[in-house]
Amino acid sequence: MTMSRIFAALTAAAMAGGLAGPLAGQGYGQLSEETRDYVAVRAPIVALENVRVVDGTGGPILHDQTVLLRDGRIAAVGPSSAVSVPDGAERHDLSGHTVIPGMVGMHDHLFYTAVGGRRVQLGYSAPRLYLGSGVTTIRTTGSVTPFADVHLKEAIDRGDSPGPRIHLTAPYITGPSGAPHQARMTSPEQARRFVEYWAGEGATWLKAYTSIGSAELGAAIEEAHRLGLRVTGHLCSVSFQEAVELGIDNLEHGMLTASDFVPDKEPDRCPGDIMQRAGGSDPTGAVAMETIEAMVEAGVGLTATLAVYEAFFPDRDVVDERTLELMTPDLREAYLDERGRIQEVGPDPSNFQNELRFEKAFVDAGGLLAAGVDPTGNGGALPGFGNQRNFELLIEAGLSTSQAVQVVSANGARILGVDGELGTIEAGKVADLVVLAGDLELDPYTIRAVRWVFKDGIGYDSPELIQATRGLVGIR
Repeated sequence: MTMSRIFAALTAAAMAGGLAGPLAGQGYGQLSEETRDYVAVRAPIVALENVRVVDGTGGPILHDQTVLLRDGRIAAVGPSSAVSVPDGAERHDLSGHTVIPGMVGMHDHLFYTAVGGRRVQLGYSAPRLYLGSGVTTIRTTGSVTPFADVHLKEAIDRGDSPGPRIHLTAPYITGPSGAPHQARMTSPEQARRFVEYWAGEGATWLKAYTSIGSAELGAAIEEAHRLGLRVTGHLCSVSFQEAVELGIDNLEHGMLTASDFVPDKEPDRCPGDIMQRAGGSDPTGAVAMETIEAMVEAGVGLTATLAVYEAFFPDRDVVDERTLELMTPDLREAYLDERGRIQEVGPDPSNFQNELRFEKAFVDAGGLLAAGVDPTGNGGALPGFGNQRNFELLIEAGLSTSQAVQVVSANGARILGVDGELGTIEAGKVADLVVLAGDLELDPYTIRAVRWVFKDGIGYDSPELIQATRGLVGIR
């Protein structure tokens, strides 16, 4: 390994182990002219007054609060009658608004897949949609064009492009039957070489995919941990419980991909029709509880990707005007045609309800649930918008408003190892906040009513960021 790769690997190790110093803030002076065009609030000291605060800790909702921001950090949060706002601060009376932490998207690709498998890298629209929707941090969780992700992260870090913080995941690792854009692992030695290379290129996570063998996955996990990286997986050939035994850090999607629910599963082979077979199982039965218990005991988090799965099922409200407006005309037509077909011949809707019940059971058992949009599938889950939809679906699953906010913010930060710096609204933390026009507790759809998104204490105009992508989803 070269010295540069050793340094990169050691840096990744420090970050993964929670040993890194405070996050480097991004000031207004670092932003390019193009990025500044989206900025609505940029004063050194900002007071958001008379707001409801859902702070991401899972605690009670706080009313009539003031959140004071100073130089990119949260200086104070408390009752408006008690927080002292210094002279010269830019004050905003936000009565009727709700403030939540910036969302942390844990399955937020920078590519997008539409009907029929059409795939495009969204280097322009995805970062604007994520940030404009209130997502201030993402993990890419699998890459199709990895160096495009690397270069976009660099551009955002420099201030040249608006967008969320990016935690890079290497290209997919899978088994011999993987897709052409995936790295097909045929031996443990190959898996180790792959991890070493991508540690040197700046990846801090690996994503294992459906047909990977247990020997290759185990070798990848071992090498990743040696170099300070972490591993997640959309698995099938290896069950959730088997992956936990191998030492995996995170698992994706939930019971709809868990081959634990297939009684006749053969070792290192992905059963056919997994979504139907697993989805038709009992989400609170013996297998589900054994799987959840294994994950909770080992501290393995689960990433909910409800928004992308919902669009595969009939009788679901997955056609909204704001999504359709952002699509290219041909993509919009294809998606509506696909939804019509699903309405006629789609899978059993109860399978989706089972996924909701499984995730609620995971939370009830003390599991660490995070969320991400996964903008793939049939094109119905857009970057950012799908993150918001996940929140709404978590409410449908039975989580409280405070719990759902914690899932889409603090829990993701915890899995990433950056929860000491962001993910909750607490004094001293990075000022990543979302200002929503309305009462989120009374109406979960308020999650879509984003007015401003603060990243490093800089307030971005959400409608402007989203408007800039109109008609471009599916192109760039």
